[in-house]
This record gives sequence, structure tokens and C-alpha cells, in this order.
Amino acid sequence: MTETRIYIGLNDSVTKKQIFETDTYIKILKNVCFAYRIPFSFSVDEGGYIHDNGEYTKETTLVLILIGAANETVNEIARDLCAFFNQESVLITETEVRSYYVRESIK
Repeated sequence: MTETRIYIGLNDSVTKKQIFETDTYIKILKNVCFAYRIPFSFSVDEGGYIHDNGEYTKETTLVLILIGAANETVNEIARDLCAFFNQESVLITETEVRSYYVRESIK
């Protein structure tokens, strides 16, 4: 099974600054995932990015994690988030993972 991560920086591609509070971007990310009816998790990270012009920027990044999502769906979600967050691009990584569920109950 494939684990896909979509990295979405929060700095605007034009102003190079984060325009809204991080919670606003999180709500948008959740609404996109709910609209696609896809299982997901996410984290908020801090990192750096090199723009097309070579400029280096520090920024907050949302990392969307999808397990077993179809490539077409991943790309649609990535395009939506790239447009909604006004990004130059978003990064997608894929890793093969062994995944399974454990179930147990206390009696």
C-alpha cells in the first residue's frame, strides 16, 4: 500500500508571507478532504522552501497524509490545495508501507 504525503506551504506565492492564521488553512484542508470523502491525517510543520527564483523562505507547512489513495485523487487534491493556498507548487511524496489494523476490546 502507498502512503502519500502532500506538503503545502502557507506563505502566499506573491507576497511570500502567510496571509491567514494557520487554523484558517487547516479548516480549508479538512473541507477539501471531507469533500473528497477520503481518509486522512495531517500535521503542522515548520520548514524552509526555495522559490523558483532561488529565494529561500522559512514557512509553516501543512503535511497531508493519505494511505492507499488513488493517484488521480491525490493529484486532484494537490491541485485544489495549491490553488486555494495560492502556492507556486506543492510537494507530493510516495512511500510503500505495510499497513494493517489492530482491533481489541476490553471485556
